[in-house]
Amino acid sequence: MAPPLAAAIRRPNLSHLRRLLSSKHLGFFTSYSPSNQSDFEPDPDHPLPLPPSTDGDGELASFVHRISSAVSSASSPKDALTLLSSSRTGPSPAPATPALLVRALWELRHDPDAPALAVRYGDESSHLDEVDGAGAGPQSSPSEAWHLAVWAAGKARRFDLAWAVVRRMRRRGVLTRRAMVILIERYAAANEVNKAIKTFDVMEKFKIEADQATFYSLLRALCKSKNIEDAEELLLLRKKFFPLTSEGFNIILDGWCNVITDVAEAKRVWREMSNYCITPDGISYTFMVSCFSKVGNLFDTLRVYDEMRKRGWNPSIDVYNSLVYVLARENCMKDAHNIFSKLIDEGLQPVVETYNSMIVPLCESCKLDEARMVMDSMICKGIVPTISTYHAFLKQEGIDESLKLLRKMKEDGCGPKSDTFFMLLEKFFLLNESGNALRVWNEMRKYDINPGRSHYMTVIQGLVKHGCMPRALEYYDEMKEKGFASDTQLDKEFKTFLLANRDHWRGAGRYNIIPQRGKHFTRRSRMQ
Repeated sequence: MAPPLAAAIRRPNLSHLRRLLSSKHLGFFTSYSPSNQSDFEPDPDHPLPLPPSTDGDGELASFVHRISSAVSSASSPKDALTLLSSSRTGPSPAPATPALLVRALWELRHDPDAPALAVRYGDESSHLDEVDGAGAGPQSSPSEAWHLAVWAAGKARRFDLAWAVVRRMRRRGVLTRRAMVILIERYAAANEVNKAIKTFDVMEKFKIEADQATFYSLLRALCKSKNIEDAEELLLLRKKFFPLTSEGFNIILDGWCNVITDVAEAKRVWREMSNYCITPDGISYTFMVSCFSKVGNLFDTLRVYDEMRKRGWNPSIDVYNSLVYVLARENCMKDAHNIFSKLIDEGLQPVVETYNSMIVPLCESCKLDEARMVMDSMICKGIVPTISTYHAFLKQEGIDESLKLLRKMKEDGCGPKSDTFFMLLEKFFLLNESGNALRVWNEMRKYDINPGRSHYMTVIQGLVKHGCMPRALEYYDEMKEKGFASDTQLDKEFKTFLLANRDHWRGAGRYNIIPQRGKHFTRRSRMQ
């Protein structure tokens, strides 16, 4: 028998449903999910809330410069430390406050050797001050600085440096559970599953309790890096030490529902919970509703929602967001609008994700006028669009409207970002609109976005595909000049092209195949 709410909604057209299921949907949901949580990286763009600057960044710039110079000049970390210590009485001493050290480490995060040296220098300076009777001891180097140094080294896959920081923390008596969790997360992100597990197992040797909360952090890290099968196997293997709970299964369920949307695996884990006599909780139902919603399974979304209500779990705003999304995706717009009224009756208020849940599928169906009406309604209620809102429109709009949306994004303070331009470049090349793609490239510089290798490769490959080899070669030269790695396949293609056309394009107003870099030669603008 159909669930009560499902029975009130008309059965969607099957051909329409198949078309929707075959389309690639936007993964825009931002609901609570353990996979999105981290002890150190709640926001990939801002992993650490930095303390405010107190000196106009003058002291910070000086300290960062000294650390960078020491790293580049010295032949070993010991020599670098000696170089820094020898000038300690000079005009640029060690960081005066722990807050300044943390800011410096963040500025140096892209060079793993520099944060490791900076935190060691800060610690050594504290120790010297203590001997002189002028300092506060090892605690004057804050835990945030240690954690950031471990993270920076692990993110660069310099685990030798990360372990060096951890061992130093242990010797100084300031080793924390969080430092070990950060190291576990970095191993998992590098797909070093066994080393992540081994790090958890050696925590006791470092006199850090490997409790159930830390075990769950390990499972989350594995699931976040898409090693969900390993996480599930570990959950069951360690059940004698860490009893099975709904929270543990929810971590695995989240992996299959949100990290990798695999309905079959999510259903299997749901059955496993029953086999182990684990009762699903509200979070379990939230994940299942999200999973069915993402693949456009309207019937099962509503079935699980109704079962959730019958079991006494009050749906969160995330559940209603999923309902709005699947209803809008299946063209049940009246019912989607009814959900807005229903969640208000439940004491909840629509948030930007709720409106995005309707805007995204409307844009995917090219119903841009309806999507704009929803967006206008959202803005009238004082809710500011997010970058996901604009991305939904940008995927469908033409070049002129896209450029207007980019300006509006900047006005609203939500972008555009590097990913925004990467998406637009890909879109216009797929639409065989090379000229518009190059307009987007030119526009990117106006927003102070430095193109990365992925941007260059998208432009170069797009131009090659459309036969614009001379222009593609210019961008390829520029990419390599910026220090980005070359591409073997492109090297072969350009070499073949140059050999076959060495005497062509020599006239005025045409590109030279091999740029002449004499004093009278001026390279043509990239965007002419």
